[in-house]
Amino acid sequence: MHAQTPALRVVLRPSVLRTTASTLSPPVTDEETEAASGMDPFEDTLRRLRESFRAGRTRPAEFRVTQLKGLGRFLQENKQLLQEALARDLRKGVFESEVSEFSISQGEINLALRNLKAWMKDEKAAKNLATQLDSAFIRKEPYGLVLIIAPWNYPLNLILVPLVGALAAGNCVVLKPSEISQSTGKVLVEVLPRYLDQSCFAVVLGGPEEAGQLLEHKFDYIFFTGSPRVGKIVMAAAAKHLTPVTLELGGKNPCYVDDDCDPQTVANRVAFFRYFNAGQTCVAPDYVLCSPEMQERLVPALQGAITRFYGEDPRGSPDLGRIISDKHFQRLQGLLGCGRVAVGGQSDGSDRYIAPTVLVDVQETEPVMQEEIFGPILPIVNVRSLDEAIDFINRREKPLALYAFSNSRQVVQQVLQRTSSGGFCGNDGFMHLTLASLPFGGVGASGMGSYHGKFSFDTFSHHRACLLRRPGLEKIYSIRYPPYSLRNLRVLLMAMETRSCTLL
Repeated sequence: MHAQTPALRVVLRPSVLRTTASTLSPPVTDEETEAASGMDPFEDTLRRLRESFRAGRTRPAEFRVTQLKGLGRFLQENKQLLQEALARDLRKGVFESEVSEFSISQGEINLALRNLKAWMKDEKAAKNLATQLDSAFIRKEPYGLVLIIAPWNYPLNLILVPLVGALAAGNCVVLKPSEISQSTGKVLVEVLPRYLDQSCFAVVLGGPEEAGQLLEHKFDYIFFTGSPRVGKIVMAAAAKHLTPVTLELGGKNPCYVDDDCDPQTVANRVAFFRYFNAGQTCVAPDYVLCSPEMQERLVPALQGAITRFYGEDPRGSPDLGRIISDKHFQRLQGLLGCGRVAVGGQSDGSDRYIAPTVLVDVQETEPVMQEEIFGPILPIVNVRSLDEAIDFINRREKPLALYAFSNSRQVVQQVLQRTSSGGFCGNDGFMHLTLASLPFGGVGASGMGSYHGKFSFDTFSHHRACLLRRPGLEKIYSIRYPPYSLRNLRVLLMAMETRSCTLL
């Protein structure tokens, strides 16, 4: 559910080059470097948070519970304020906000509160014969100071859900909301800190320049949600400090529709998930693959679904959002020239409105098929067979999500088994991400790492391997010492065999 993100500007040392998403500018002078170091707006905040972590403030379970409960109160006590902010930013209605922002965030908080003590417990590890008398376990420890950079398209969900995991794992946290969703970011920076311990938590605002400056600092973990282009910049900045990262990116999510489907059922489900949040959803079906015969049946069904959902004039519907900015509107308007408009196609720049649109006769080489659309536009590409559809999918970068519609379980299973994607759903849209029991994340160009539920806790925890041995029994241990013998080697190898593992 993440957005395309503006380019970050990051100073990369020791090469001392200033880079944006795609260009390099002249080297930074010593005077510029010194001036920047004397005006760093983040230094004091980060120092305060690091000192709190080193003091052990965030480690007790009681502290973590207090922070999670505070986060829950923030949602409950400021729902109207947050709803108004979402409406200003995205024209997001109450239904979509409740479903995709509030309920998911609150559900993650509740799940963490119910399970925190169990998640924090040491996990016993299997042992071999050589360690039968010892204690082997995995300890879940917080990384330290973590940075969460969030996008604008789901400005609550995509900042609070990873925050739940970071707080539950016992970290100090810096949140960086998107500067594009200004109203929601303003509430986060002004109101959220009242509910959390400010010695361990901070919200910072700013655009690409400030984000780049923030990334100059060393963090113990970085969690980024946004575009693959900016994800590369974040990863490069993290590499300077060997900081581990989770990258929740995007991509073009295929939707295969088999000939045996009921076209209206498919149209209802695809239209709902494509045009939800005005199409500004990273897991939305990005294009449909189907035969020309299915296209002939599917297009009028999509027209019918759009009319039922949003009325004869979707612009007047309270349930259809708007494009986030003029820049994004102009990009999307350019994509309307691809293929042929079969449904919709109307737009109004003064309102940042683009009608729910279906494109046909789309070629693979056109711009609408070369970039993540992130708007209410659905291209249909014709294929003649399941094999051709799978080949089409596999020629492209691995998507964040993949959808297959068919009355045949075997067809759905073939698509699942012969492709790769971050997530998969058969015969529906992105319902898989509503299950906290499933990891949410990408693969390859669509991201690395995952979160939701316990996966969030694990993402923000270092899994420390621990073995506690007895100080005695030196005669037994002595078989590993020189001078070596073949007899001792045989005994030692037998004791170390993994087939002897038991869990005690």
